[in-house]
Amino acid sequence: MEKTEQKGITVYGAYWCPDCRTNKQFLGEHQIPYHWVDIEQDAAGEQFVLEKNQGKRIIPTIVFADGSFLVEPSNAQLAAKLGLKTTAAHRYYDLIVVGGGPAGLTTALYAAREGIDTLVIERAALGGQAAATERLENFPGFADGVEGAVFADQLRKQAERFGVEMLQAQEVVRLHTHDNYHCVATADGSEYTAQAILVATGSHYLRLNVPGEEDFIGAGIHFCATCDGPFYKGQPVAVVGGGNSAAEESLFLVKFVEKVTLLVRSSALRASQVIREKALSHPQIEIRFNTQVVRFSGSGGKLKAVEIRNNQTGAQETIHPAGVFVFIGLTPNTAILEKSNVQRNPWGFIVTGHDLVHDGQQIEGFSKREPMFLETSVPGLFAAGDVRQGSTKQVASAVGEGATAALLIREYLKTV
Repeated sequence: MEKTEQKGITVYGAYWCPDCRTNKQFLGEHQIPYHWVDIEQDAAGEQFVLEKNQGKRIIPTIVFADGSFLVEPSNAQLAAKLGLKTTAAHRYYDLIVVGGGPAGLTTALYAAREGIDTLVIERAALGGQAAATERLENFPGFADGVEGAVFADQLRKQAERFGVEMLQAQEVVRLHTHDNYHCVATADGSEYTAQAILVATGSHYLRLNVPGEEDFIGAGIHFCATCDGPFYKGQPVAVVGGGNSAAEESLFLVKFVEKVTLLVRSSALRASQVIREKALSHPQIEIRFNTQVVRFSGSGGKLKAVEIRNNQTGAQETIHPAGVFVFIGLTPNTAILEKSNVQRNPWGFIVTGHDLVHDGQQIEGFSKREPMFLETSVPGLFAAGDVRQGSTKQVASAVGEGATAALLIREYLKTV
């Protein structure tokens, strides 16, 4: 279903307001444009809020193109106003895909083409992190690259063309299994049942949670050097982090950029010895130890400056990289599995296939066979994409895993 076109949305709030951040994140995740008015900086905006709320200074106050407005809305209220589909047509499906990123949507369209009745449930925008990527330059078949939002929209339309049903702005809160059935509970109190489930909920990069960060994600602040590094060819950039990922991505970025300033919060790199030595000795990498980011700022919707502080001396300064890459950790979105029997590794990523039995252990429910390649420790429950142990965290491989998962699920459904 196409989301209702909304133009002229204005969000009145303040930088310190957590509900404002929640609503802005919701709009951002669904790629819905809006105008932001900080009433702490805009007297006319503050007066407008007072008038709309009978003299009360209540934020966020969100005004829509038709003149209507919502005050302190929940995500569900926003979804209803924006025309997002949040309730499924049926209670039972052959396959439910949890997560509408490249892996999930690819599984869905492949499954639907096989005549498998498929429902996709996505808490945010269909397309996942790919939709929020400025441009995909390394996806096969697009010689000139493709905008992340365009790629995601085409993938959604393709899945819908084959009859995939999709729910947006609906969060899955729990999975549980009985007999041959898998049940999915959503935040609005609904429960849907299927014979097979694919968990493709992805992962998220840990953020610094400093002022300005949310405002410039995708507009100067990035979490994937492979995806966005080439945009900064010949320019200086900063990398935040002190582990393997930060050091490795710094070494990758120097292929394109003029210089990398690596901002490390501690007094030493935590990377492996080989990577550490390469980073420390590279002429294009300047490492600033005991340094943390205090604030991001910019203008015209683009990052312009980064305020940093030495946490030993307290000295503060402003640097001006063209872009900033944050690598302080990656966390899989697996909260829905907390009370399930799905095995995860120490970092929370879902373990699948041969990795479950490589040491000879017997998995309950698999007495007559081993788990399939992308099958979890629960028969009929599969995982693909970034949420899975061993995935490469690239869009192309997520699509490949999605196609593979669909074919495995087709075979599984023949047995139940």
